[in-house]
Formats: sequence, structure tokens, C-alpha cells
Amino acid sequence: MKNVAIIFSMLILFSTGLPRPIQKKVNKEIKDVFSIENFKMTPLLFSEEVQKELPAAFGDLNLFEIRSETDIIGYAYIGKSFGKTDDFDFLILLDIDFIIVRTKVLIYREDYGGEIGSKRWLKQFNGKGRNDELKLHQDIVAISGATISVKVMTASINRVLASIKILHEKKLL
Repeated sequence: MKNVAIIFSMLILFSTGLPRPIQKKVNKEIKDVFSIENFKMTPLLFSEEVQKELPAAFGDLNLFEIRSETDIIGYAYIGKSFGKTDDFDFLILLDIDFIIVRTKVLIYREDYGGEIGSKRWLKQFNGKGRNDELKLHQDIVAISGATISVKVMTASINRVLASIKILHEKKLL
């Protein structure tokens, strides 16, 4: 009976439709940030009409509600941005008030600019919310040799925060 419960829990954890390598990294971050072993990720879906108004992609596999057995504990945004020559996947974990608690570069595919994946640099985004608009060189420190990646990551986070603001104003979040 215990094995059935474990298998059922694993099915719930991996039923988001995300590629397995990305899902594994997302799960690790959620467990670490929210100090939880068992959780469920449910995609939040919005009509095409609403999605057209949003600066960031909010399709089927972008924004997820993270639940414990009884409560919403936070949200996860999984996005993809294009750098100089290739794209990269990133994660934004938000608390229940949609404040960033962690960002992570999940998969970086370029030869240069990978420094944006450093925990130290990414901590700059922590504590930012829907009313923030981040400016490079003011709010966000640049990285020599990763200028394009820094600009793209900052712009991506700004688009996500602006989208969350719109969804909140429309009372969809």
C-alpha cells in the first residue's frame, strides 16, 4: 500500500507536462524554497483574449500554482528567453503574494553569458513584485561578458511581473 502512495505522489509531481529534466530541476527548487516534500503543481490557464494582453507568455505550461495537501504555498513561472544566439529556460518562484522568492536559470544553451545563472546575481530579483520595474545599472547589476543575457533576463522578469500585475488587476490572480 505504501508503494502505491509513493507512485501516486510521483505521478502528481510529474504530471505537469514539462520536459522531465526541467521538471526535476523545478521540483528541487520548490522543495528547497518552500521546505516541502509533497506538493502539487497545477497550471493556471487564461483565455487567449487575456493572454494577448500580457507582455510575457502565459500559456499552458508557464504559470503554476503550488499546493501542499491543503494550502496554496506559492507559484512557479517557467519561461524561455532568447539570448544572442540561443534560448534559455528559467524559473521564477513566487510566494502567495506574488513576490519573487527565487529565480533560477534551468538550462542555458549559449557559449557566453552563463554567469546569469549564478545564485549571487539572481538574488537581485528576490523581493520584487508586480509593482516593480527593474532597470539595468540601477536595480540590476550588469555582468561583464554577459551583457545581452543580463538584459534579456531582466526584461523577461519585467514582462512576467507586468503580466502578473495585469492579471491581478483583472482579478484573475
